[in-house]
Amino acid sequence: MADAQWLDEREMAAWQSFLQASHRVGQHLEQQLREESGLSHPQYEILVRLGDAPDGEIRMTELARGLVTSKSGLTYQIGRLERRGLVRRRSCESDVRGVYAVLTDEGRRALRDAAPGHVTAVREALIDVLDDAELAVLSEGLGRVARRLEGQGQQGGGRCGE
Repeated sequence: MADAQWLDEREMAAWQSFLQASHRVGQHLEQQLREESGLSHPQYEILVRLGDAPDGEIRMTELARGLVTSKSGLTYQIGRLERRGLVRRRSCESDVRGVYAVLTDEGRRALRDAAPGHVTAVREALIDVLDDAELAVLSEGLGRVARRLEGQGQQGGGRCGE
């Protein structure tokens, strides 16, 4: 560790601010979703991804990769959503290892009902706090971080047969 390039005061302030803000925004969104819709933030994000997908379905490995979560963590959340009737699983006909998560009609209704409160909470916690220039810098900077780290430690898994 003697070779580590330690953070200077400005860098440490940025790091600490990032940690504080990300934790507090995350807590705020989690609380809002639980109170208003009975969903966790990861469950809401699953519904959003499925709602945006063609035919409302995504292969589980692809969904885990897009959500930046483990397959076991996704399996747990999908199980909880299945018990509520919001999602179902279906096997891939051409690949016995392939499993799809599929948004149900009830899941679409739950997403439609949860979305207005969630977007209001996102605005309240983050978007409306920053001006246009700050939002642009935040989007560009964090986008660059995400792209740099994308794909590290993740496995493939696309459509049936891939």
